Amino acid sequence: MRIRVSITGAAGFIGSHLVDALLESGRYEVIAIDDLSMGSLDNIKHHIGNSSFKFHRIDVRDTVALTTCCEGSDIIVHLAAFKIPRYGNALKTLDVNSKGMWNVLEVARKNSSEVVSASTSDVYGKSKKLPFSESEDPLLGPSTSERWSYAVSKLFDEHLCLAYQEAHGVPVTSLRFFGSYGPRCHLSWWSGPQSVFISAALKNEEMEIHGDGKQTRSFTYISDTISGIIAAVENKEARGHIFNLGSTFEISILDLAKMISRLVGNSPDGPKLKFIPYESFSRNYEDVSRRVPDISKARDILGFQPTVSLEEGLEKTIKWQKEVMGL
Repeated sequence: MRIRVSITGAAGFIGSHLVDALLESGRYEVIAIDDLSMGSLDNIKHHIGNSSFKFHRIDVRDTVALTTCCEGSDIIVHLAAFKIPRYGNALKTLDVNSKGMWNVLEVARKNSSEVVSASTSDVYGKSKKLPFSESEDPLLGPSTSERWSYAVSKLFDEHLCLAYQEAHGVPVTSLRFFGSYGPRCHLSWWSGPQSVFISAALKNEEMEIHGDGKQTRSFTYISDTISGIIAAVENKEARGHIFNLGSTFEISILDLAKMISRLVGNSPDGPKLKFIPYESFSRNYEDVSRRVPDISKARDILGFQPTVSLEEGLEKTIKWQKEVMGL
């Protein structure tokens, strides 16, 4: 008998790849939920007609609709979220992410479902204790900086998940993603610098570097992220835990731009760069100097181990992005 999994944010970047993987395994029935505000039906339309797949266009803040769609679900994978861009919209970020999580947990309580929820590496904030471990204290910036709204909303979600498990017995797992990228990602800053850099490199335009470019990040190819999510879905030992899911390879944003320029085949002299000061985003904008995960917990409990190198993943992403751009 197939396991019924409801996925919020199913038409998005990560969600659509998860839909693919679960259906391809033949072990799951998938209920795909998305309001298509950021996701695209094109990402999942190839599953329409599959008897193990159903799609519902709803907002996760719609309690009644969500309850109806998720009825009978064994597991709910909650990926739907609103991530604050550099230019604001903190209110929508806090509203969507808090209400959505609350509704998912309440539906899970009523249906006796398990929950696997997406969190983010943003919750570590400005912590200097590297690599980031799940047991470390978050260090967020001031409330006057909108930049931290997304991290705060996801920390709230993590606390809410654990509170529901304690109070109502809802089995929960939270996954902190680190820089997922690959085919189907948004070709904008929404998905991180790699998408914007690839577009600029393919058009031989300037790459915008925010700050001095010395800040470092860990980028995780989508297939590795998906393997981690599935491991969390299938492993009962994961309940009640928070896990880092990401690559441990750390690279500066400046070096990322140079790598992409080289892979695209731009001038051997290096990429065209345009440095953008942080002050141009907002008066109180803050960035994080380094971000790299400790994945020992995910490795020990989930068997998680990224296998795709950054260069290999970027090559696959560049190939896809060229097709999307008609180049």
